[in-house]
Amino acid sequence: MNTLNLTHHFLIAMPAMADPYFHRALIYVCEHNAQGALGVIANRPTDLTLTGLFEKVDLSLDFPDLARLPVHFGGPVQMDRGFVLHRPPGKWQSSLKVADDICLTSSRDVLASISKNGQPQEILVTLGHAGWGVGQLEGELTQNAWLTVPAEADILFGLPPEERLPAAMQKLGVSFAQLSDVAGHA
Repeated sequence: MNTLNLTHHFLIAMPAMADPYFHRALIYVCEHNAQGALGVIANRPTDLTLTGLFEKVDLSLDFPDLARLPVHFGGPVQMDRGFVLHRPPGKWQSSLKVADDICLTSSRDVLASISKNGQPQEILVTLGHAGWGVGQLEGELTQNAWLTVPAEADILFGLPPEERLPAAMQKLGVSFAQLSDVAGHA
């Protein structure tokens, strides 16, 4: 039996996506298995910077390049919980290995390391995540709610948030202007 595994893929919301949480969203899928899927929205920066977040959790951040980074809205699940998508992986209390060189960590020790050492330096910090129950994402895919494309770390960590969605779309060879908001079935 073939099972779909979209771990380390991007989900690109189709133009007809009415849910305001996901309209024009680029989601990085961190885990997809028989129990469901988990991802973080990679193109929704908030007004909160890492400096502001670190102040809220009683940590200092004296690394100017990191201090200015925005905290992202990662999705509507556990919006009071922080998640750090990063490379290199490292050894943290609560990490999910997504790809050989990318992890999603939700434990405070990664924040303490960023505060003290500025490492890991390639990070995307979110509050909340996106989640799907058993078969839910597969159902949304059959309804043409999402486009999928293999993810690239350089899009996540090397581009500003507003350039990530167009870069992922470019991997498919399309732009939003070329997409229809009505799905057809042959």
